[in-house]
Amino acid sequence: MSDTAFDLGPQARAVARLAERVRDDQLAAPTPCPDFAVRNLLGHLLGLSVAFRDAARKDLGATTDTRANTALPDIGPGWRGDLPKALDDLADAWRDPAAWTGMTRAGGVDLPGAVAAAVAADELVIHGWDLARATGLEYAPDPVALEASYGFLRAAPGDLRQGEGPFGPAVPVPDGAPLLDRTVGLSGRDPGWKP
Repeated sequence: MSDTAFDLGPQARAVARLAERVRDDQLAAPTPCPDFAVRNLLGHLLGLSVAFRDAARKDLGATTDTRANTALPDIGPGWRGDLPKALDDLADAWRDPAAWTGMTRAGGVDLPGAVAAAVAADELVIHGWDLARATGLEYAPDPVALEASYGFLRAAPGDLRQGEGPFGPAVPVPDGAPLLDRTVGLSGRDPGWKP
């Protein structure tokens, strides 16, 4: 995993474009995330965008202290405006060089700024894939964010890759598979998942 700063903006925009194309009749559809319908996944994306924005700003509190699995996330009536704004704010916050230095917190876990940025990239890449798969949309993640996500997941301790922690057990994917498939496999998802 690299400490080199990168722009989360292209990946945030990729997720926003996916969310914009979600139809209301798809909100109850299943996703690759167990127990999450599309609406819950969108709610999770909104919450994590706010949390990682605040982590970048070192504005620690309720948004950065709350663990992702404490409640089933959901969307409110204004989600179509709220989510793209939160994604833009997330990207803007990580453009500040200070975000990448020192310690911060996300999901109740203290971690170096550069690691928090890699986690944010991973969340956006993987949940972008989840959303695309659940809704049948084409998905091309930002290559830089995809590399950061893959690096983060590869560097995760073995017990996390075996399913202890935020990820499911890694799904074996051939070495020659596309980088997105290998990254998705490391996150505990089957790259061939379909609703």
